[in-house]
Amino acid sequence: MIKIILKTKNNEGPAPHRRRKPSGAGFVMIFAVTISSILLAIALGVGNIALKEVKFGTSAKDTNNAFFAADTVIEYVLFSDKPPSSSFVPAPGTKQSWNIIISGLGSQGASCATVNVEKDNTNPPSTVTTIISKGYNIGDAACLSSNPDRIERELKVSY
Repeated sequence: MIKIILKTKNNEGPAPHRRRKPSGAGFVMIFAVTISSILLAIALGVGNIALKEVKFGTSAKDTNNAFFAADTVIEYVLFSDKPPSSSFVPAPGTKQSWNIIISGLGSQGASCATVNVEKDNTNPPSTVTTIISKGYNIGDAACLSSNPDRIERELKVSY
């Protein structure tokens, strides 16, 4: 028979606890979260700017529709007020006004305008005409709307 004898040092006991060297895994995690947060903030900022630009572009179009509706109605009244067949003739020595509503204007036919024509003939032969036109980007046949994004533009002509 063969005997195997293992030699061990006396009083060695269990292997001593070994300390691990830091691997940097915590730092990598914090760095990744920080970079992700910065990229998310940049993306949200760019998205916010893009959204504001879209709203501004729409607002500019609506403003143009309202302005040109007011301008169109002024031109209509000026054309209708040409002598000798003027549609707006006040009685001598009086002041008279007319209100007109025109709808279906603008790039999509949703704009409208109201106009007030006032003729002051209290000092004949000079007649003073004042035209106040209000154009809207949104309005029905009566030029009414409860839309909070409704835009109004006003033009005034006197002669």
